[in-house]
Amino acid sequence: MANQFDVTIIGTGPGGYVCAIRAAQLGLKVAVVEKRATHGGTCLNIGCIPSKALLHASELYAESKHAFAKMGIKAETSVDFPQMLNFKQEAIDGNTKGIDFLFKKNKITVFRGTGVIAGPGKVSVGSEVIDTKSIIIATGSDVARLKGIEIDEQQIVSSTGALELKQVPATLAIIGAGVIGLELGSVYARLGAKVTVIEYLDRILPGMDNEVAKSFQRILQKQGFAFRLSSKVTAAAKAKDKVTLTVEPAAGGTPESISADVVLVAVGRIPYTAGLGLEAAGVKLDNRGRVEVDDHFATNIPGIYAIGDVIRGPMLAHKAEDEGVALAEILAGQAGHVNYGVIPGVVYTAPEVAAVGKTEEELKAEGVNYKAGKFLFLANGRAKANQTTDGFVKILADAKTDRVLGVHIIGPMAGELIHEAAVLMEFGGSAEDLARTCHAHPTLSEAVKEAAMAVAGRSIHS
Repeated sequence: MANQFDVTIIGTGPGGYVCAIRAAQLGLKVAVVEKRATHGGTCLNIGCIPSKALLHASELYAESKHAFAKMGIKAETSVDFPQMLNFKQEAIDGNTKGIDFLFKKNKITVFRGTGVIAGPGKVSVGSEVIDTKSIIIATGSDVARLKGIEIDEQQIVSSTGALELKQVPATLAIIGAGVIGLELGSVYARLGAKVTVIEYLDRILPGMDNEVAKSFQRILQKQGFAFRLSSKVTAAAKAKDKVTLTVEPAAGGTPESISADVVLVAVGRIPYTAGLGLEAAGVKLDNRGRVEVDDHFATNIPGIYAIGDVIRGPMLAHKAEDEGVALAEILAGQAGHVNYGVIPGVVYTAPEVAAVGKTEEELKAEGVNYKAGKFLFLANGRAKANQTTDGFVKILADAKTDRVLGVHIIGPMAGELIHEAAVLMEFGGSAEDLARTCHAHPTLSEAVKEAAMAVAGRSIHS
């Protein structure tokens, strides 16, 4: 039959398209099903890539306003927001077209439409039925919503709408102090918006190292952010030109009103499983709506697998990619594997925040005896020369074995620096291994080496 495949993947986000390419490389006949007009899922179309384009552009603008003069550069800059949105779209188009090319190169068959599991080894796409040995669910996640607050993508927006605003709002209220809210808040704060962040918990960046989060909050406040922590939004009233939020203390108390031109709801994401035929197929979901899988990504139904945001674990594009590669290799008879203890997380603000491994809070809760080494970018020669001295590197190592258990960075290029730690941890390296590795001078990476030296109390420059 023409529609007979070894593997059919529903969804071509980072997990799905990477899985498809790896499976094709291994000699499997692969089909993918995608309901969007373009491949790449949330990440490439309405998430990671467009947000990074706006973060990059707005950071350069902010630098021109606040840093150029000190460096002896005289420039008059202004924002052409429509052109900035065009720049963002070029980044999207370049990446999504790249996937089209890779699919053709690897002889992957593309079906356009919504994929539904129609029975064992069958996926329907409209009137077509694909016969396949294995089905992989890679449908990603959707925006989480707040009860009673309707997202219209005009005045009350999700991350999707925040990337498509027609103009920079004078005031922006953000519900949720996680990665998405702080990144998009940074974009608009740099472009002139007054940003207020409302968070239910008593801290920003839940799940990240608490010392890093506190330092980051102070830096964002210097950049003009206002924070309302331990607070909940109970209602939103739209008028012609404003949205008024009713905000109460999380523990209960007297409500008050906060008005903004635009409200961004950034309270997380939920797995996307609707309309896939999972219930009819008998595929089990957990109590959070995620597809249940074993350690080899297999569901309870033979021949059906799942990866990415739709299963347990952090909702990160690179986690989904690694799972896609691992599952493709498993289906080809190899030994695919993902080390979930070494998955980096990055907040692409300025400064950036990055982490891999355990936080101090997690190690304390687990009763692990550890040592911490810390080094400030203020003492790093390259950071001083670049006028980017906010932040620090912190390395956590086992007190007995010296094995590195976690690394946390807030500072310039943190998202790049963290991978030095990730490679070290992947091979079970120690703080001593890192401390004795020669680092070029002057580089920001020296801060990582100095933090590793500080674990043993022998940092040179602090």
